[in-house]
Amino acid sequence: MIFATAVMGILAAIAVPQTLASVDRSRAWGAAKYLAGRMALARMQAVGRSATVALRFSEAANGFAFDTFVDGNRNGIRSREIASGVDRPLDAQVQLSEMFPGVVIGLAEDGSGDPVRTGSSSLLSFTPTGTATSGTIYLRGRDGSRFAVRVLGATGRTRVLRYVGPTAQWSEVP
Repeated sequence: MIFATAVMGILAAIAVPQTLASVDRSRAWGAAKYLAGRMALARMQAVGRSATVALRFSEAANGFAFDTFVDGNRNGIRSREIASGVDRPLDAQVQLSEMFPGVVIGLAEDGSGDPVRTGSSSLLSFTPTGTATSGTIYLRGRDGSRFAVRVLGATGRTRVLRYVGPTAQWSEVP
């Protein structure tokens, strides 16, 4: 009986860290798929409303957050028009780390590098014709896993990529 309990304890000690790493990796993957889904939703809203819709990424207390805005005067989404209320919010601000614990919009562990690469602004816009601002948003999980959500401007479609450490390459996630 004591031997069986000791063996079970050893097996549990081996399995728990692997299970936790798997959970962290799954959260990061889920967050990347969620963000890609929100981008696809913004694209559909732009086409359905016949107005530009944009995700705005901004630094918040615990990392980056994003919110969605719709063009109020048919000249595209502009930061100053968001501030003045011309371009209206469609929903509340979302912080991935609140929905997916341990996942942040970020590149390196030390916080270096810009994880939001959408050109000169922090807006990722989708037009009524289905096109978009080209860009990539990088996410990092607690276990060090890294994902990128990439938007192709000409089509407005999104892809989720995973960084494969041993090969130092990004590969598409189905």
